[in-house]
Amino acid sequence: MRRRRRIDGPAPKPLLRVLESERLTLVAASPELIGSDLAGTRDLASVLEADVPIEWPPELFSTTVMRVAQNQLLDPSEQGWSAWYLLLRGSERPILVGLCQFKGRPDPAGSVEIAYSILPGYRNRGFATEAVARLVEWAFGHRNVVQVAAETMPHRTRSIRIMEKNGFVLEGPGSEQGVIRYVLRKSGGR
Repeated sequence: MRRRRRIDGPAPKPLLRVLESERLTLVAASPELIGSDLAGTRDLASVLEADVPIEWPPELFSTTVMRVAQNQLLDPSEQGWSAWYLLLRGSERPILVGLCQFKGRPDPAGSVEIAYSILPGYRNRGFATEAVARLVEWAFGHRNVVQVAAETMPHRTRSIRIMEKNGFVLEGPGSEQGVIRYVLRKSGGR
């Protein structure tokens, strides 16, 4: 009879895919990371080794949205094409300030869609603009991506400003009634 060896100590932390920008560390979601998010801020703070503000999660990222992302990420090739947690560096411990999310892998035409949301206490400081810029750069680093799109409501002027600062231009109506669509095309794209 074989004996199982017991390993003492905490379970190893999952490997996290990260990107860096000037002030932020962007952490790609995994099923385990989203699971810790859904379990509560204490679990999420432990996995990210960051402070998680009381107002977590940001608007637009409901439990349902995060469960869909978690299921999407059961396919390992989807990592990076789903949610990214935004950590503000510069203090003793990073602070979780928001989320960005690609809505899946590029379509056959080479287009991906991005969404973003920052916690209220961290808005108007350029964090969403910075995160979108870094994720657009990451997406355009993939040969098959020629366009990044984002949709919003016409009255969401902050969201529109984030897109415009990143070079997105109004394309027209979005995929749903009352929504507008902005796009950014890769320079020299096909």
